[in-house]
Amino acid sequence: MIAVRHPHLLYTEEMARTHKKVGYSPTGKLEDVSPDLAARGIEEAFRFLEGRWKMVIIFHLFGRRTLRFSELEKAIPSVSQKMLIQQLRELERDGIVRRTVYPQVPPKVEYNLTKWGEAMCPALDSLLEWAALRPKQHNQQNR
Repeated sequence: MIAVRHPHLLYTEEMARTHKKVGYSPTGKLEDVSPDLAARGIEEAFRFLEGRWKMVIIFHLFGRRTLRFSELEKAIPSVSQKMLIQQLRELERDGIVRRTVYPQVPPKVEYNLTKWGEAMCPALDSLLEWAALRPKQHNQQNR
């Protein structure tokens, strides 16, 4: 097998081929889906979720839960207020989280997942199930 150099990664010749079909399609149709297309799709998905606290925020909002900012702060005590605000704004900008401001004094702000954000639940459940399958001896070696 021949190794092909890439600026950030090392691919084998077999891995670098993009004409083979893989099981990913943004439209749900598997015709003409290449590893390259799948890689671009997952890269885009990860861009929405990158950030240390985004996944934690999303998990707290699952199940159609609506939480006030102060409730999120209490639920995630190790995040700074500035970082929580920043991550929530990015999630809102990307259409994953909905922010509702009530015109009252003091201001009341609530957050919940959008319909598109809630659609992520099965994928994250699968990810949790996958992580739980990690062999026990491997978990103990890395501690």
